[in-house]
Amino acid sequence: MDGALTDRAPADRANDKGILSAVWHAAKDIRIERRVRPALEPGEVRLRVTRCGICGSDMHEFLNGPHAIPVKEPHPISGVVAPLVLGHEFTGEVVEIYGACGAVKVGQRVAVEPEYRCGACAACLQGDYNLCEKMGFAGLMGHGGMAEEAVVPHYMLHILPDAVTDRQAAVLEPAAVALHALRRSGLTAGQSVAVVGAGPIGLLLVQLSAVAGAKRIVVSDVSDARLARARALGATETVNSLSGHLPTQARGVDVAFEAVGVQPALDDAIQSVRKGGKVVLVGLFGAPARVDAFDLVNREVEIIPSCGYRHVYADLIGMIAGGLFDPSLIVTREVPLAEVVASAFERLAAPNDDVKVLVVP
Repeated sequence: MDGALTDRAPADRANDKGILSAVWHAAKDIRIERRVRPALEPGEVRLRVTRCGICGSDMHEFLNGPHAIPVKEPHPISGVVAPLVLGHEFTGEVVEIYGACGAVKVGQRVAVEPEYRCGACAACLQGDYNLCEKMGFAGLMGHGGMAEEAVVPHYMLHILPDAVTDRQAAVLEPAAVALHALRRSGLTAGQSVAVVGAGPIGLLLVQLSAVAGAKRIVVSDVSDARLARARALGATETVNSLSGHLPTQARGVDVAFEAVGVQPALDDAIQSVRKGGKVVLVGLFGAPARVDAFDLVNREVEIIPSCGYRHVYADLIGMIAGGLFDPSLIVTREVPLAEVVASAFERLAAPNDDVKVLVVP
């Protein structure tokens, strides 16, 4: 084994019953089943999962996937092909390590930054690992954390201080998406912001924009309940886009974040910014989008795409521990793993006021 070291919690040496997991087999076919406990490879860590969030990406896979989940060829880094354990927004406690795993030790509480990276392509070598040529996510392109246990490469782990709760840590992944987008925007204190879409990412953008010192934060959505939550989290103005358009409320903002991934939201975001303003694309579009190139040129509006995140987890953990930011304020429910299909996936597929649902294995 090339001198590789193992370290494990004595109580976790065996699990005869298998690992209870939420496994994607096909669209509308997520099964709660027990899976064989996998052996660790060098550099891998086994976690006892304490919380796992359900993401919009998980819902897309449930409703009409596969989108990201590999079903024919294994992912080049994870080596996994469906059936696949879902869940990329998770946190847990280290119960076993194998080989050199940096500062990670058994017994530590950790957050998972679930992006796979090859470490050898041009993007990885310059530190832009979110743009890795073989990029992917545990829980979408490899087995994830919607289970009693999860196995991940050690480079995904961030050690948590006691001041950060499991509930907060489970929302670090979408918070990382929001903070990366905010940094891509170049937002500075005193500027004005429009956020199109008050889902999890949009609400986290509201919070982080307020922390960054935005003087005006205008939010649009189709749900009055989500708009009320946006106001509670720092929005200065809100508009229901079923009855009014954002540009009439937010004309001339410095930065707009499109956090939905649909054409009307993109149109509103572009029209809301001032000349020389910036529009950051955070939502994932399921169909090609259109823009008025003449308008963009005439007003020198910048379109800035934002993909995943890089180098933000440590800062987010510090912000949470310091009391500057609490991502768990967007959590609306927690459900047991055994009930996740009916109590979460099927419920989220229908109109409701849920924002972020956490699974408790």
